[in-house]
Amino acid sequence: MAISRGNTRVIVVGGGGTIGSSTALHLIRSGYTPSNVTVLDAYPIPSAQSAGNDLNKIMGIRLRNKVDLQLSLEARDMWKNDELFKPFFHNTGRLDCEGTEKGIASLRQQYQDLIDAGAGLEKSNEWLDSEDAILAKMPLLQRDNIKGWKAIFSKDGGWLAAGKAINAIGEELRRQGVKFGFGGAGSFKQPLFAEDGITCIGVETVDGTKYYADKVVLAAGAWSPTLVDLDNQCCSKAWVYAMIQLSPKEASEYKDSPVVYNGDIGFFFEPNEDGVIKVCDEFPGFTRFKQHQPFGADRPKRISVPRSHAKHPTDTYPDASEKSIRRAISTFLPRFTDKELFNRALCWCTDTADAALLICEHPKWKNFILATGDSGHTFKLLPIIGKHVVELVEGNLAEDLAYAWRWRPGGDALKSRRAAPAKDLADMPGWNHDDSSQKANL
Repeated sequence: MAISRGNTRVIVVGGGGTIGSSTALHLIRSGYTPSNVTVLDAYPIPSAQSAGNDLNKIMGIRLRNKVDLQLSLEARDMWKNDELFKPFFHNTGRLDCEGTEKGIASLRQQYQDLIDAGAGLEKSNEWLDSEDAILAKMPLLQRDNIKGWKAIFSKDGGWLAAGKAINAIGEELRRQGVKFGFGGAGSFKQPLFAEDGITCIGVETVDGTKYYADKVVLAAGAWSPTLVDLDNQCCSKAWVYAMIQLSPKEASEYKDSPVVYNGDIGFFFEPNEDGVIKVCDEFPGFTRFKQHQPFGADRPKRISVPRSHAKHPTDTYPDASEKSIRRAISTFLPRFTDKELFNRALCWCTDTADAALLICEHPKWKNFILATGDSGHTFKLLPIIGKHVVELVEGNLAEDLAYAWRWRPGGDALKSRRAAPAKDLADMPGWNHDDSSQKANL
């Protein structure tokens, strides 16, 4: 039986983040009654603990799996043409570089995959085979620091003003009359079920509030595997970043610079309107394993549990990350090596074994939809991923997407498709500053 959009009630758990906010938006755009859509999150949109609530994210087309091409092209079109999203796409270009034999071989394969995709990407992607060619695209790099580098320049890439884009969705949802629950009234505790024990009819939050709906979408990002049992399909990991402040003169020199990425070092973005540059290193991530019992598990199990920077604002990142961030700055931005770093932080995502999303109905619970498993590369899909979640809600998700995003236990989510398994924060000193914060408050 076809779903009645006007009468169907939907709850989006984690609706303040990337997949959740996009889902809520596309429910409204698809004709669902706004007052029948309820967005729940621990924090208002953009959620303070969402990875998407960030200064910027990389935009570009990279083909990690079979459905990446379709999704990336859809998203590119929306970022360029949709009135809600296009103010947040900064089309500065993207420069992917490598300097090792293995890295260059991988980069050549990436380039060939783009050319072979049959989508006209040869027009927007250029192979740069020399330092001169790289410096022609980004003359502010230092030649001595890029010896032997090769690169792909993607002129349709750039960066996305991430937090601002999600905030714009939030403003649209409020304007349309969507319902919200935040704080204790927005923090998921457990699903509610009909008498059969398997048909989900709503959600109870940690403050005891009960919300009822015909469909529930869990889109809680890195927190998803801590909320319901996902059978070890997702492993949540943190990546790190820091920021530097440029003077107006310095910022003007770097304005419109492409995003520069190197798989062994990290990446950086052009300064934003306030002259702030975000710098990231590149590594397989950090876990935080604990004994934890998500809903649906019959006993506590070993799960990587994110730690919210919003709840622990004195957290920074491990001492080892300070060295790798400084290395990235000395490579990409050597004139700024003496700049003070600020906003050091951990950013939590959740990996699947094959780096594909996990978007499916939970096999144990009818009408309980999972929309997670971002694997660190989903923000670029913000304008369109919710459309496909709504298709799943309505039972008409395309067969290739349904297969790629199916329930699929097994595999190694700890390593995923990264260079090595993640290290655990328990073995990485320097990031937790609770004690110093408590002392400061005495």
